[in-house]
Amino acid sequence: MAKPGERRLQILQTLAAMLEDPKGEKITTAALAARLDCSEAALYRHFASKAQMYEGLIEFIETSLFGVINQISAEAAQGLQQVEHILALLLNFAQRNRGMTKVLTGDALVNENERLQLRINQLHDKIEAALKQALRVAATQEQLAADADFGALANILLCYVIGRWQQYAKSGFTREPTANWAQQWPMLYVSCLSQRSA
Repeated sequence: MAKPGERRLQILQTLAAMLEDPKGEKITTAALAARLDCSEAALYRHFASKAQMYEGLIEFIETSLFGVINQISAEAAQGLQQVEHILALLLNFAQRNRGMTKVLTGDALVNENERLQLRINQLHDKIEAALKQALRVAATQEQLAADADFGALANILLCYVIGRWQQYAKSGFTREPTANWAQQWPMLYVSCLSQRSA
């Protein structure tokens, strides 16, 4: 018999696995319960609602990403190196966690409680803020112009990542987010170096 915490984790892992289906059919609690070989009532002993299950996935994503982002900020000395490592983390995380990619893009949250999309929007904002901070560090190290528009640049970098996530999800997970990263980072790097505020 699984302990309550283990059962919650098993439910979230199964939900994430179901989100990996390229056909992207709407996931019902009945289908989730069938996959787990339990009743829907058993699911609701661990989560008050399906929205709470998705919140559990968002919390997992946030904890996973920011655990590493904080480590990058502490360990990578150069600001632009921090930017590079954060972007690579975001692309690799999606590639390794296909179901989570649909949560990150909001695709899995269509027709679910609207607060879930707000949570994902807040997560995107936090990622953008982390990139902006790394760009500020780069400016203090004279890697970037002091008058660079850090907000605009961080937003472009975030949009690049979200675009790669979208391509991955919409292609049925065939267009991997890290494809062409080795060629694209130097292009992004040059854009960072040449960026000036208006």
